Amino acid sequence: MSALTLAEKIIARAAGRESVTPGEIVTCRVDLAMMHDSGGPRRVKPILERLGVTVWDPDKVVVITDHFVPANDAGSREILDLTRDWVAEQGIRAFHDREGICHVVLPQSGHLRPGMLVVGGDSHSPTGGAFGCYMFGIGATEMAGVLVTGEIWLKVPETIRIEWRGRLSPGVVAKDIMLFLCTRLGMDGGRYQAVEYAGDALAALSMQERMTLCNMAAELGGQAGLIAPDAVTASYLEGIGADPGDVGAWQGDPGAAVAEHHTFDAGALTPQVAAPHSPALAAPAADFAGVRPQVAYIGACTGAKLDDLRMAAEVLRGRKVAPGVELLVAPASLRDQEAAAAEGSLGVLVEAGAKLLPNACGICAGYGDDRLGEDVVCISSTARNFKGRMGAASSQVYLASPYSVAAAAVAGRIVDPREILAEGKER
Repeated sequence: MSALTLAEKIIARAAGRESVTPGEIVTCRVDLAMMHDSGGPRRVKPILERLGVTVWDPDKVVVITDHFVPANDAGSREILDLTRDWVAEQGIRAFHDREGICHVVLPQSGHLRPGMLVVGGDSHSPTGGAFGCYMFGIGATEMAGVLVTGEIWLKVPETIRIEWRGRLSPGVVAKDIMLFLCTRLGMDGGRYQAVEYAGDALAALSMQERMTLCNMAAELGGQAGLIAPDAVTASYLEGIGADPGDVGAWQGDPGAAVAEHHTFDAGALTPQVAAPHSPALAAPAADFAGVRPQVAYIGACTGAKLDDLRMAAEVLRGRKVAPGVELLVAPASLRDQEAAAAEGSLGVLVEAGAKLLPNACGICAGYGDDRLGEDVVCISSTARNFKGRMGAASSQVYLASPYSVAAAAVAGRIVDPREILAEGKER
């Protein structure tokens, strides 16, 4: 049998094969299907009703509310009611209502384990790859097919290996890696293949930082992002009461063929900021020194997890948000918010002047009452800054790490966050 990449190994297992080859079309058994309130029950319910069928296995379906919470009008209340009713009708026990963003709640609740093949009804579903899963996003019609059959077909992808050697400097994090990659490789650089991250810099990252990398494989145009599970993965899963399984079984084989292999020096990377309206318009943060945002947003699955809140607190501790800047913080999950409150990080943000928003997708996806108004300039820790995504089409969104967003909130302008962090050490 030929050597397999991690992606090929997972797909082969799901297809009931010993091996697969890039380009083959195979049918896979799905280990888990995840949906949220926006693209889930309200889309698939009519399809299943027309077919006269129910969910193939309620124990393999997870539903999470995150887009329309909290309800702020009759339409959103109707969507949430439909979601809750459908979950009950189908006997789905894994229902996480108002607990936070699906990509964060799913792994935090112990649903993901190395080697699983998982589909999600959202484009940022590759987040699950941080746990050594092959997880990718699908549309409502495909999801309906999965819900009926428990299967999905896919074309076995090639693997694009991205290796980061060395160590990241203080103040430089996973978001900086991804904005750099989006610019260097382009938003179609992933070619809808499997993007596997590796290298000693990646091995040193926490699970939540790894989640940011795999999440934004979508911005690279990859079908999935993957990181081979290791002791960090096992420790995280054991910490939340989940069985990591045989982590060693889910590694790419030595000598497995990859389509591309990119190597970068982590120590040379600096904080990055992406200009409106694309993550691929990134450059060193210092290049945007003249930009003065009115809104600084720390939110979303790539920017408001516990680790992200800690980064912001490191910058904001003992400081105040600059006049003319509104700092909005939407913790990615209730669990992360409670942990940040218990350790004091959340208190630092509030003391600095932050306004707390619900644990939901919020204005990252253009929902809620705090959407950006006309001509508003925003610096955001979210994953996308497409024109009009977070509010008015005339708004201008700059993407950055939580470090850089917090630093801009304090300085009143975009700065290299290491300037603020260095001041903290001198005080």
